[in-house]
Amino acid sequence: MKRSTKHLFLPLLLLVIWLLLNDSLSAGYVVLGVFLAIWLSLAAIPFRPVKASIRRPFLALKLIAQVAWDIILSNIAVGRIVLKGAHAPQPGFLRIPLRMTDPHGLAALACIITYTPGTVWSGFDQDSNTLTLHILDLQDEQVWLDTIQKRYESPLLEIFQ
Repeated sequence: MKRSTKHLFLPLLLLVIWLLLNDSLSAGYVVLGVFLAIWLSLAAIPFRPVKASIRRPFLALKLIAQVAWDIILSNIAVGRIVLKGAHAPQPGFLRIPLRMTDPHGLAALACIITYTPGTVWSGFDQDSNTLTLHILDLQDEQVWLDTIQKRYESPLLEIFQ
């Protein structure tokens, strides 16, 4: 039973999104949505050679809440720099060694960093497993190392590996 429901998640999610975007439950939209959901789910199979498995979904929800809060605080900090000119920012690059190797965890970390104003994922060296991060206001490198490694990478390791 679990195996068959696992394959239904993506088509059902796509169907729900399709219906919400079209704001209609008419028969035509439902039929077209079912067709598109099944076709897109089948078309996506070759692009997902490594299957994701989330081991701690409640930790994932906690991480999402933490990231949302960090995004709010980062927006305020960047807004102060840009609008008020509170202080001259000290932009810089920081190399951060990572323990995570799971591609889904790395993708989630890339999204977290990209969504947070003032930070940009600048590169990743697979050989040394090192992330290069550009930070708009790099005042304390240790704070950023702790933020990435402890606040984001540690939960992602528990969720994906």
